[in-house]
Amino acid sequence: MLVLVIILLVLGAGSLAFYLIEKCKGYSIKEVLMKSVVSFLFLAVATVSAFSSSGHILNPFIILGLLLGLLGDIFLDLKYVYPKDDKPYTLAGFLVFGIGHILYVVGMFAEFLGDAHVLYVVIPLAVAVVLAVANLFLAKPLGLDFKELKWVVFGYSMLLFSTPLSALSLCIANGFANASLIMLFIGGILFALSDLVLSKTYFSKGHEKSIDFILNYVFYYGAQFLIACSLFFL
Repeated sequence: MLVLVIILLVLGAGSLAFYLIEKCKGYSIKEVLMKSVVSFLFLAVATVSAFSSSGHILNPFIILGLLLGLLGDIFLDLKYVYPKDDKPYTLAGFLVFGIGHILYVVGMFAEFLGDAHVLYVVIPLAVAVVLAVANLFLAKPLGLDFKELKWVVFGYSMLLFSTPLSALSLCIANGFANASLIMLFIGGILFALSDLVLSKTYFSKGHEKSIDFILNYVFYYGAQFLIACSLFFL
């Protein structure tokens, strides 16, 4: 199983490189399809990893979350291919990615919380709300304009921050002894960094350069492949 996971990871890295080359050329259906291939590969990594660690509660939550990530990838690229339908595709992207984060968080607590104190649940979720509020207040200084999507961004930010914070809380509860949790924590951080870059592309001007796209997708796919691989170490 490990050899198969490694092969899929190598294919994922190669496909991502080809996708980024195509992405820098502009938006097209071909580019959307290539992106879907990379997303399919992180889903394949998760499926193989889950098979090798069958019986764990976390497996279906992660696989469903990654599947929603694949759908979110498609929606957020279609908003550029069909700019007249920008808002519905953007909202659909936020929705499916947000549900994905809910699945990650619920799955982590179901798998790893055990007899730990309820504060290991309450504190990270409370901090996520605080960070989401801070994100709204920092929008103007950072040159971001969320416009009518202000509260959608708030809700999504809260869910986004919940993933790495919940993983960190559970890492602390388990004495940083679980490799899967550590990978989920790092993956959550990379996810947040990806969305930080993406927010500048969506909500400010002058951030549609090739380096912005490359950073966004290196962080994003690094996060998704780490989250997928985390199932292998359960």
